[in-house]
Amino acid sequence: MNLNSKILGITQVVITSLMMNAQTKDSKLPGDPTLVSSKATIEKLISYDKGNFKYKVEDYFARPKASQFKISPDGLYLSYKEKDKDSKNHVYVKDLKSGKITKALVEKDDLIRSYGWLDKKRLFYTQDKGGNENIHLYAADIDGKNLKDLTPFEGITLNSVRLIKDTEFVIVTMNKNNKQIFEPYKINFNTGEITQLYENKDVKSPIDEYLFDRQGNLRGYTILENGLTTKLFYKDLQTGKFNLVKATDWKDTFSVIGFNDNSKNKDEVYLVTNIDGDKSRIVLYDLKKNEIIKEVYSNPTFDVSSITQAGKNRNYELDYISYNGIKNETIPVSKFYKEIHDKLTSEFGDKQFGIASSDDKNEKLLVVVDSDKLYGKYYEYDTKSKTTKLLFDLMPQLKEEDMAEMRPIEFKSRDGLTIHGYITLPKAALNGEKVPLIVNPHGGPQGIRDDWGFNPETQLFASRGYATLQVNFRISGGYGKEFQTSGYKQIGRKAMDDVEDGVKYAIEQGWIDKNKVAIYGGSHGGYATLMGLIKTPDLYSCGVDYVGVSNIFTFFDSFPEYWKPYKEMVKQIWYDLDNPEEAKIAKEVSPVFQIDKIKKPLFVVQGANDPRVNINESDQIVKALRGKGFEVPYMVKYDEGHGFGKELNRIEFYKSMLGFFAENFKK
Repeated sequence: MNLNSKILGITQVVITSLMMNAQTKDSKLPGDPTLVSSKATIEKLISYDKGNFKYKVEDYFARPKASQFKISPDGLYLSYKEKDKDSKNHVYVKDLKSGKITKALVEKDDLIRSYGWLDKKRLFYTQDKGGNENIHLYAADIDGKNLKDLTPFEGITLNSVRLIKDTEFVIVTMNKNNKQIFEPYKINFNTGEITQLYENKDVKSPIDEYLFDRQGNLRGYTILENGLTTKLFYKDLQTGKFNLVKATDWKDTFSVIGFNDNSKNKDEVYLVTNIDGDKSRIVLYDLKKNEIIKEVYSNPTFDVSSITQAGKNRNYELDYISYNGIKNETIPVSKFYKEIHDKLTSEFGDKQFGIASSDDKNEKLLVVVDSDKLYGKYYEYDTKSKTTKLLFDLMPQLKEEDMAEMRPIEFKSRDGLTIHGYITLPKAALNGEKVPLIVNPHGGPQGIRDDWGFNPETQLFASRGYATLQVNFRISGGYGKEFQTSGYKQIGRKAMDDVEDGVKYAIEQGWIDKNKVAIYGGSHGGYATLMGLIKTPDLYSCGVDYVGVSNIFTFFDSFPEYWKPYKEMVKQIWYDLDNPEEAKIAKEVSPVFQIDKIKKPLFVVQGANDPRVNINESDQIVKALRGKGFEVPYMVKYDEGHGFGKELNRIEFYKSMLGFFAENFKK
C-alpha cells in the first residue's frame, strides 16, 4: 500500500506509458471572507523585504518561458509549454522537419496540470477547477482541433490513466458511480466512446488498485478489506478465475509495478515488497506460482521501488532502477542504457540527469539535467551519434555560482534514531557568520520525504541570507518500514522532537543565529508550524502556516469522499478519535485548542478550494487567535486549492513571506 498516493496524494494523474473556473462573483465564497487580510495589510508585509538583493522573487517563481518538452512517439514533433504575457502556459507543437510551430492547447482560467502524447497526432491534458482536484482528462489534435472532454462528468476525479500503446484507447479509473471508490473505464480518445470494464461495489472492502497488462486486459486487482488488509487477486490465464495471491497488513508493501513482457512467462511481474524485511526491494515474481523468482535490486539503507522498462522496439527489457538515497540514484541495467548512462555521466559529472521523453524507437531522448544549484536544462541526446545538444535552459537568470549549497546532514534524535535531512546554507554561513534559519517540515507526513536537488524556496531564502533546514523526521518515507511506522501516532509529538533536534544540530555546527529561527511549511508542514510555535514557543521567532491542519477532529470530518475508505489507516497514522485516550492526545496536539501557548507572530495562507485541508482549518486558527487579541495576517486565494499553482499568486505569497520573515528577524 503506497500511503503517499493513497491518502494524501490521491488524484495525481499519471500516464504510465508516457513517463510521466475559479470562484464566480455570484457564488458564495468558501470559508469566512471577513477574516481575510486587506490588500493594504499584505502590501505592508511585502514592503519589509528591503535590501540590495541580486535576485527577485520572480527570478525563482515566475514560470520558465518554456518548459515540459516532449518528443512525439514518431520523433517528428516536439511539444512544449510556452508562457504568454498574461502568464498563461499554452502547449505548442513544433514540426521538426519544417520548423512550423502550432498552438495546440490553450490555457484559460484554469491551469493545464499535465499533458502528453497519446499517439503521433493527438495530445492529452488534465485540468480541474480552481484547484478543487475534480480532475478531467481532455484530448485534442496537435493543431488544437477535435477537442474532447473524455471524462465529462460533474464532481468526479481521476485516480489513474493508462495509455494502451498502438491503439486509440486509454484506461482510466474514476469515481463516477460512487464518490468513495474508483472503477475502470476504457475510453476511445478519438471518439470519446466510453465503456465500463469492471464494477467495484463493496464500499467496505473496495477494489483499491487494478492491474492491467500492456494490451489493456484486466489481469488482477487489489482489495482493501475493512480499510486495513490488502488482498491481491490474480487472474489464472487458463481458467479465467481470480485467485488470492497474498493478504498483507496495510503497513506492508506488496505491490506490482508491471508485467515483465521481456519474459516468455506471462505470469511474471516486477514487484515491490518489504513483507520479508524492513526496506522495500524489487523482485521478479510469478503470480500464478505465488513465489519469488529472483531479487532484482535492494539497498541496505533506502527503499527501492522504481524501475524503467524499454518499449516494444527492445522487447520491454529492464533499462534502469532508480531510488532516492542521499541523492537521487540510478542503477543502469540494460546494455543500451548503460552506454547512455556512461556517456551522460562523463558529460554532466556530479549533476543529476534523467530521461524526460523519448520517441518510440529511442533514437531521440530529451534529458533534464539539474543539481542543488542548477534549476534545470533540457538536452537532446541522439542515441545513434551519441551526441548531446542543449535545447533549453529553464532558468538562465539564476547563475549557478550565486546559488547556495544544499548539504545532506545526519544526526541522532534524542531517543537514538538516525535522522537524515538537508540544510541549504548561504555563503555567509560558509564564511563563518551565524545566519537566520528557516525550518521547513515537509507535508504528508507519512511516506513523504525531502530530497536533494534544486529547491526554489530554499534558494530564495538563501538569497536573503537565510539557511533552510529540512528534516526527514520519523514517519518520512524512503528509509524503511520501521522508521516510517515509528512515527505513527507521534504526529505533533516525537515527529516534532526530531525537527527540534535538527534545529539543535544546526545551531551546534555554528551556522545559525539561535535568536533568529523561523518555521514554515505546507499541509502537514503547516500543522507542524503551528505545533512548533506551541510546543517550543521560545525556539522560533515566527511561523508561516500554509494550507495546514489546525484541528485534527474537523480535519477528519472534512475528508473528501474518496479518502473515506482509508480512514481506518489514518486512525493508525494520526489518532483514533473513537478511542478516548487517543482522542485526548489528539486534542492536546490540535493547535486550535492550544492557542494560549502561541506567543510569536504567525502568518496563515490558504487556497479556498482545497479539498484536502479545508479552508475551515485556517479560518479556525485565525479566528481563535484574533479572538484572543492576537493579530494574524491571513492570505486566501479563491482560485487555488492545496497549494498555489498560479504564477501571480505564488509570487505574491513568497513576497509576503519574505517580508514577514524580514520584519520578525529584526525583533
